[in-house]
Amino acid sequence: MDKNHSRFILEENNDEFQFGKSKSNIDIKFNRIAFIFFVFFIISLIYSIHLAHLGARKSDTKISNQPKITNLIKRADIIDVNGTFLAKTVSSIDIGINPVEIIDQKKLLINLRYIFPNKNYEIVKSNIEKKKFFWFEKKISEENYEKLMKLGDKSIKPEEKIRRLYPQKNLFSHIIGRIDDDNIGISGLEKSLDEQLKNNDTSIQLSVDKDIQFLVREELLKYNKIFKTLGSAAILMNVNNGEIISIVSLPDFDPNQRNTITDVNYINRATKGVYELGSVFKTFTLAAALNEKTVKPETEFKNLKKSIKCGRNTISEYDNKIPSNLTAEQILIRSGNIGSVRIGQSVGLKDYKKFLNNLNLINPINFDIEEVGLPVSFNWGKCKLATVSYGHGITTTILQLANAYSIIANGGYQIHPTLIKTNQNLKRERLLKKDVSNKINSILRKIVTLKEGTASLANVKGYEVGGKTGTAQKSAIGGYSKDKINTFVSIFPISKPKYSLVVMLDEPKINSEYIYHYRDGSGIKYKGTPFNTAGWTSVEVAGQIIEKIGPILATKYKEIN
Repeated sequence: MDKNHSRFILEENNDEFQFGKSKSNIDIKFNRIAFIFFVFFIISLIYSIHLAHLGARKSDTKISNQPKITNLIKRADIIDVNGTFLAKTVSSIDIGINPVEIIDQKKLLINLRYIFPNKNYEIVKSNIEKKKFFWFEKKISEENYEKLMKLGDKSIKPEEKIRRLYPQKNLFSHIIGRIDDDNIGISGLEKSLDEQLKNNDTSIQLSVDKDIQFLVREELLKYNKIFKTLGSAAILMNVNNGEIISIVSLPDFDPNQRNTITDVNYINRATKGVYELGSVFKTFTLAAALNEKTVKPETEFKNLKKSIKCGRNTISEYDNKIPSNLTAEQILIRSGNIGSVRIGQSVGLKDYKKFLNNLNLINPINFDIEEVGLPVSFNWGKCKLATVSYGHGITTTILQLANAYSIIANGGYQIHPTLIKTNQNLKRERLLKKDVSNKINSILRKIVTLKEGTASLANVKGYEVGGKTGTAQKSAIGGYSKDKINTFVSIFPISKPKYSLVVMLDEPKINSEYIYHYRDGSGIKYKGTPFNTAGWTSVEVAGQIIEKIGPILATKYKEIN
């Protein structure tokens, strides 16, 4: 063979053949290739390590000079029925300082003082001396952020954060609620809808109306001063689907401030506060009797006493001028106590309790926020039936009151109060017999229009207002105080009910200088509050509210002709 070719050898060994190569030249070449490969591998490894080190240094530099994104958990916006923002998520930058990385403290403080002249630099110096990281400026402006970054100081640490803004400030504070620094809802809808808000890509629309909410709140604020109340609340509800258009509780707060509120006076009086509400319960008593067919509106009750005994307690008529002979209708119009007891007794304990339970008045009510009060439980008996019949010794919330009146007004159909705009056709379950609503609504209208009624100040021309007043003493340890809860529930327009409006004043006082204007077109005026009753306080506020919001309801919702 040619000497440049490998030699092949065929050997014979024990009758077995072996096929092999000559190793002389090929081993030398293989060793050279392996050595060269090893050298290149070492060089590549060193170069890769160096590149990784440089990359890490660049990455560190970028992190130290750019906002560190630590809390970009999304949270859906909350809007009102018209698309107005009630809660909105935005990003902002907070500036912190790490004292251990300060190279020239004097130079840094001079630069900071130039950009932020109004800071207290004694506090800043104190924080620096502690040698611990601290926040220097929250929600920094874009202009000042650029100035800080140009300083190139490694001790300055920007951090991007998600912030929740409440553009309407106090207006919806009790129902929207707040979140904490970790983007977790801690009250209101922010808490009850926490997971939905975090996982929803679109805004959550409520049924409330910002314009109407503003007007209702303004009137409550005004009359809180006039009647020197401890607080107040109002709910405007669509009687046919339970959607809440406005819900206000005063005093309120600005959720943007994130202050810790411990004063119990800031309770949500519309949903959380539990009260004895007095004569507004007389409507339920008559409705129960009509539903059970134990009385008719024209049923006569004769020889009604001015007071009766129940156990060791005496039940008295609130006004001795009330006639002794009245029909069931007249008892409600004049708000008679003894007559209401008689009507309640005709229904009976079992059926009356069931009726109140069906209206969701005496048990906890499901609602969109967790801040809902629990009516005080009690033992039923003959005397309790008597007192509950005229609204004494029984508690509920303003929310439950508005819901129950809405059911009575809408034809007797079950509804569930809600703050969420659903746009769904509800399957309506009838709770009351067909004719109960028409009979009660007619009487509620007479309470406002007739001279002997208790709510003539709410007779706003053009809106067909009907309603019922309730004046109750506040419960106290061992009995009752002289302080009052004055409430008025109105339904309008009564011929085709669309809205229920509840106005509650907590501890109102009379005002000797206030001038009342009757709204029926008569032009009658009256100076000074003669009695601290709902007819002279809550009714006046409701009349003012209906005058303000009526045109908006007629224009926006086309519900009132």
